[in-house]
This record gives sequence, structure tokens and C-alpha cells, in this order.
Amino acid sequence: MIKQAIIPLAGQGTRLLPLTSVLPKELLPINGKPSIEYILDECVKSGIKEIIFIISKKKNIIKKYFYNDNLYKNLIKRKKKDKRLKFEYSKIKKYKKMIKFVYQNSPRGTGDAVLKCKNLIKSKYFLMLMPDDLIINSNCSSSLIKLHNKYKSSIIASKKVSKTNVSRWGIFDIKKINKKDFIIKDVIEKPSIKAAPSNYAVIGRYVLPKTIFRVLKKQKPGRNGEIHITDAIRSLLNKNNKFIGHIFAGKYLDCGTMKGYINSTIEISKL
Repeated sequence: MIKQAIIPLAGQGTRLLPLTSVLPKELLPINGKPSIEYILDECVKSGIKEIIFIISKKKNIIKKYFYNDNLYKNLIKRKKKDKRLKFEYSKIKKYKKMIKFVYQNSPRGTGDAVLKCKNLIKSKYFLMLMPDDLIINSNCSSSLIKLHNKYKSSIIASKKVSKTNVSRWGIFDIKKINKKDFIIKDVIEKPSIKAAPSNYAVIGRYVLPKTIFRVLKKQKPGRNGEIHITDAIRSLLNKNNKFIGHIFAGKYLDCGTMKGYINSTIEISKL
């Protein structure tokens, strides 16, 4: 059973400057709620029991957000009739019990961030969620876990993108199983339109095998001197590890850019 999730949060959030010059992007409110809480809600509703946050020392404020007990206790003492305060504090306490923190203080890529968690992952597979990718109207993580149980393999979320935009995404080379699922033959990071093997893009929800840590440990830095999770997945594919792609239900929101962040607030306010 998949009961652990990894969420990389050490990124600098430069695409959301100047907002992120003060506050990490994961704590920026979307319709009155920090964006990271939407990801946490998705994890909880999919049956996850332990969540590992990968942060940097510069982002210790994320840890403080979940450990600000004295503030809530003092406020609740003064405002005993404020039900909202009690509700928010109970929610934060629930999350705090589930979350562990590890540190990635040098920006060496998502693969390096994941590697920091190798001593904490207990089962053969774990869930990974990228916090910039919000999926509303459907629990994508729950769907991936169900498919993992069905196919007994790694699963990666996907969506069709315009053929003219493939160079913005990681793109799968696929062999179709049905309308929603396909076997992943390869994944190409930001290919040209001519080089793209399909228009099925990688979205930031993964069920990954614990064996990926062995690959990441030996992996040499790739583009920009970073350790990329995509390269590790390709290595596993080359060793005949089974990966299934899944076209998820629900609506995808990119809250990692200023335009996407504004749009995410608008879309979620309609729910």
C-alpha cells in the first residue's frame, strides 16, 4: 500500500517574483488558502499517512507555518468564541502530525531533492506531487494509486497538450492500452515539435518505485548541472521497469507562473 508522499518545495519561485521575495510560493494564498494546503488535502483524501516536505533553510517559514502553536493557543484564549480560529488550528495540528521535513540547501534538481528522502521511504512505492501543479474537480493522486494497485507498476499523470506547445513539457513516447492509460516507452524533456514522439505531456503526479533511489545515487548531473528525475525514470525504462501513463480526470491549473497563479485563484473561486 502507498502511504507516503514526497513534495519537493526547495525551488526558489523566481517566476512569481516579486511576491516570492517575501513569502514562499507554496504559502501564497489561492482563494484565501495557501496553495500547499490544496496539495495536502489531495494527499489526505487519497489515503496518504506521511508526507515528506523537501525544503531549504531559506524556506524554514514553511515549517514555522505548521509549528506556530503558541500563536494559535494565545489567540484562542483571547477569542474563545472564534470558531474559525479553532478550526484552522485543528487543521494545522492534523497536518503537523503527518509531515516530516528534509533539506535540500543547494538547487541541484528534483532528482537530488528526491534522493534526500531515501532513508525515510519504507514501502516499495511512494507518491510524489509537484506543488506548482494543481488538479481540481478530481483527486488525481487517488486515481494513480488505484491504477498502481491494478497494474502493479509505476504510474505518471499525463494530459494531451497542443502539438505546437510540446517544447514546454516532458513528452511521452507511448503504446496505448485504452482511452485513459498507456505504456510509457520513453520520456523526452522539452523536445522540438519535430522530435516530439507524441503530444502526451508529463504532469506533476507520480507513483515511483523505491529502486529509483539507487539510480539517482549513481546518476551524473544533466542539463544545467542538475540531477533530473526524468533521467532516472528513463534509466528505469531502459532496464525494462514498467511505467504506465494516465490521462487524469479533472482540470489542470499551473500556479507556478504569475499568469497561472492569478488564473488558479479565479478558477478555484468558482468551485
